[in-house]
Amino acid sequence: SCPPVLLSSSYSGKVFRVTLLSLGVFLILPLLIIFLILESPIQPEAFSLKEPPQMKGCWEPNLRLREARRLYEDQLLGPESIVNMGDVFFTGTADGKILKLIGRRIVTLATLGKPPCGTREDEPTCGRPLGIRAGPNGTLFVADAYLGVFEVDPATGAVTRLVAGGQEVGGRKLSFINDVAVTQDGRKLYFTDSSSRWQRRDYLLLIMEATADGRLLEYDTETRELTVVMENLRFPNGIQLLPDQESVLVAETTMARIRRVHVAGLNKGGMDTFVDNLPGFPDNIRPSSSGGYWVSMAAVRPNPGFSMLDFLSQRPWIKKLIFKLFSQDVLIKAVPRYSLVAEIQDGGVCRRSFHDPNGLVAAYVSEAHEHHGKLYIGSFRSPYIAVLDLQGL
Repeated sequence: SCPPVLLSSSYSGKVFRVTLLSLGVFLILPLLIIFLILESPIQPEAFSLKEPPQMKGCWEPNLRLREARRLYEDQLLGPESIVNMGDVFFTGTADGKILKLIGRRIVTLATLGKPPCGTREDEPTCGRPLGIRAGPNGTLFVADAYLGVFEVDPATGAVTRLVAGGQEVGGRKLSFINDVAVTQDGRKLYFTDSSSRWQRRDYLLLIMEATADGRLLEYDTETRELTVVMENLRFPNGIQLLPDQESVLVAETTMARIRRVHVAGLNKGGMDTFVDNLPGFPDNIRPSSSGGYWVSMAAVRPNPGFSMLDFLSQRPWIKKLIFKLFSQDVLIKAVPRYSLVAEIQDGGVCRRSFHDPNGLVAAYVSEAHEHHGKLYIGSFRSPYIAVLDLQGL
């Protein structure tokens, strides 16, 4: 006969294994049910990004962006894009307003949508002004994610809608109008529509799904003709006309690159890559005083390190599961904050970069607008504008 000690230990071992198995089933079963029953809001495609570039040389991490000062703190929210006329600045904010910044004063110049504002549900009717530009004729051009492309008088605040948001162009809806650029003669406007499937309030779903349904469009202010210049882009975001007015730089956010689309001249209709494999996901592009371009990135692809978005790009099933389990708001907070503003030279080469790891001073950066030796840094969700003195940097 077996000694009683052995009997009890083999019995407790069995109990332990059964308990462990039950616990495993108890934990895995709900996950399986969620996986099988719950619909995922996204239908992601697998796509491949190149291995992120090493963060060295021009991309070497530093703390230079932390030298920025905050302006208008807690007096505005989400000043995505910034433009100036002389020493007067203009920006569009999360509450659907176009603000005029005169010294320390903030004046509401125009309101594009209708109140109420402030919630996710309100955004499509409240409006969300994103890209803003000064035209050669002394007016402002504003791209509102939902409501369309507008001309705004900087003196009176009178608003004229040039392109209606939500309309069908070339068989697809304008669902997420993003940035705008205007030619030197003021005749043509170019603007990005980041997706026909996703709206601005679902931008994380757009990035995660990697939907290739973004477009670049052209609006002729004289003939009022609206045409699609380029399509099948993955989250086309910020844009910038090149000095020759024949091509436009387009930040293709999901792909961590900037494309050059030829909009006039011999190569019209063609596209090539201006800079590939950036160490972050580019937002707006604005000219620098040295003939280059300021590119802003609110999330990076650390190398050395782990880039979650790169990891997920080839694993659509994990993306689906994540979006079954968590809301977009929870996931936005889970993305590591890292602010990076870089000056890219004409040939697509990095000249210098300013970093704020964890976005302690300038968070959620969307644009860097240079004026009189200073960079005015916009944000898509921070309650301030950050300003960085370029002297000695």
